[in-house]
Amino acid sequence: MTSSTTATSKLRSIRTRLLILVLLPLLLMASVLVALLYFWTTDVGYRHLLMKVSTDLAVANESFHNTQENYLTELALLAQSREFRKFYLASKALEHSKVISSSALAGQLQKMQLNSGLDFIQLLDPSGCQLLNLASCEFHQSPLLQQALIGRAVSGVEVFSAAHLNYLSPELAQRAKLQLADTERAIPVQRKSEERGMLLHLVYPLTDEQGRVQALLSAGVLMNGNATFVDHIKETVYGAGSLDFDSVGTVTIFLQDVRISTNVPAVQKPGARALGTRVSEQVRQKVLVQGERWLDRAFVVSDWYISGYLPIVDVYGERVGMIYAGFLEAPFKSQFYRWMWQLLVIFAVIVLVCALLVVRGAKGIFKPIEGMVTVISQIRRGQRQRIDIPVNTSSELLTLGVEFNLMLDQLERQHDHIQESAEQLEIKINQRTKSLNQHIKLLQRTREQLVAKEKLAAIGELTAGIAHEINNPTTVILGYLDLLVAELGEAGDKVSEEVALIVQQVDRIRSIINDLLQFSRPYDYSSPVLKIDINAVVKSTQVLIKHDLQQKNIRLVLDLRASCEVYCNRQQMLQVLINLIVNAVAAINSDGRITIRSRNWRQQGVILSIRDNGCGMSEQIVSRIFDPFFSKTPGGTGLGLSVSYSILQGMQAEIAVRSRPGSGTVFFIWLPNSLPVAKAASQTDPFQQYLTGSV
Repeated sequence: MTSSTTATSKLRSIRTRLLILVLLPLLLMASVLVALLYFWTTDVGYRHLLMKVSTDLAVANESFHNTQENYLTELALLAQSREFRKFYLASKALEHSKVISSSALAGQLQKMQLNSGLDFIQLLDPSGCQLLNLASCEFHQSPLLQQALIGRAVSGVEVFSAAHLNYLSPELAQRAKLQLADTERAIPVQRKSEERGMLLHLVYPLTDEQGRVQALLSAGVLMNGNATFVDHIKETVYGAGSLDFDSVGTVTIFLQDVRISTNVPAVQKPGARALGTRVSEQVRQKVLVQGERWLDRAFVVSDWYISGYLPIVDVYGERVGMIYAGFLEAPFKSQFYRWMWQLLVIFAVIVLVCALLVVRGAKGIFKPIEGMVTVISQIRRGQRQRIDIPVNTSSELLTLGVEFNLMLDQLERQHDHIQESAEQLEIKINQRTKSLNQHIKLLQRTREQLVAKEKLAAIGELTAGIAHEINNPTTVILGYLDLLVAELGEAGDKVSEEVALIVQQVDRIRSIINDLLQFSRPYDYSSPVLKIDINAVVKSTQVLIKHDLQQKNIRLVLDLRASCEVYCNRQQMLQVLINLIVNAVAAINSDGRITIRSRNWRQQGVILSIRDNGCGMSEQIVSRIFDPFFSKTPGGTGLGLSVSYSILQGMQAEIAVRSRPGSGTVFFIWLPNSLPVAKAASQTDPFQQYLTGSV
């Protein structure tokens, strides 16, 4: 890099800093102002949208109830009409045996149903039976019938089962059936369809001249798939000009959490409605379960809507559904972001103009600084230079030049000292790094031991309790089994094999219990350690595992060269070796080899290695093999290696494993040749040195 290039680079750096110092307050102020405008506009706009949807929900709910009252009024007008009264009184005149059989009256009821838009009209006696067919008394029993018997026209929301709908009309039951669609954010359900129907149930009493109720006129409007009903509410709530920014308003009637009547568009079905879709779990919990009103943004089928939900209560006072009103959120957000981008562009233009003004005004400062930058670049190349300050320079820059020259003199004196200190520091860093790596390895090993002990402590209390509770019944079983055999005498010979099998299985249970107890309280089962020849212990295992080796034609190779004796418990060490050899046999299919080696280790003990050429293990399995109850061997309890680990820990021995899938596994055991004592925290672990190959 040339001197001029370096000077130019330095000058640009100074100019950039000056610009930052001048423009930073302006940028901060602009950023804060934009942020305040953003949050204020978001908050006010969002609250405005919630107020809007709250009003829409109230209007939709009022329209729902007004429509219900309008149907009831229309039913009352039909019941009081001269034409209906004529047919009704004529049918009463033909009454025989309390049965009205008038086809004319039935035709009039059918005509009334068609003209009024009702889905069914029934003429019932005070007990709920059809007056045109007293043999049919299976009509849906409703509290509205009891209220109408006192002479009052009533209406309400009721949920009819598929059987009741089919009783009214098979066509009505078919209309009510909706296939449920998988809906994002809805709670999963097993059922595939909704066959119940939500109806506006209307009951009008027919009285005689004395005001006594003689009959009941029952009618209803099915909400399931009723597009006319929900579109009427939508037109009331979201008429022309009610929404800005081309948003879309929608209204929905829910039966529980299923959309049974809606004008929300279906996903991937242009022109269809989202019937059979379900409300999100969050809305369902608040509205249906808690009975509260929902006013917030909500995910509706496939998009976000500013939504309002109210529970629908039936004639029993139960929450059976919801009424929803809401509009698309996306158009409002799009308009808001468009406005924010315009505001950001305005602020960017203002900041750019201010930056140009600052650059023009700072040229008088840049000229003397250019000379200073040139001198600095020459000093960086090793030249001895001093800064010459022009006469017309401001006092601040003059002071800066003088102080800088003094600093250069001091830097030259300190340069050699710094160089020497740097070299010494590098030597110390290398020494400390080497020491730190050793401490890190020791810390990792200590952490692994702490994790293992924490696992033992965590399940120790549980396993001890379980072992104690199971051990008592097994003792009782063996005692009563002996008593049973004694009582049977010679007759017991017929079941001797079964008795032997029971004893064998109970012994197996007790063996597992002993492993559990030894695992949960290893120190209760620990025996004194003695100085023994580990090679003799290894050789004694050949007889114990000879049968297992012969079954799979596995060759056991002993390479025992250790000459020093070690401190351990012979019986417990024998148990550890058998566990490891049995696991190796299980890992070998057939015609394999198991090699056991022993070597002295620096007059500190003996290292044993048990190597097999079996299937090997992955890193995930290796990290868990010492965990209690973890086993990959069919029929294994998962306690063998855990108990072995506890035994070796009690003798202050160490165990580790190395394995590779398809290549086999090797276990390393380090046994001390001195009495077990607590190791100091700073003591280097010889076993880890051996495994890492550092020695």
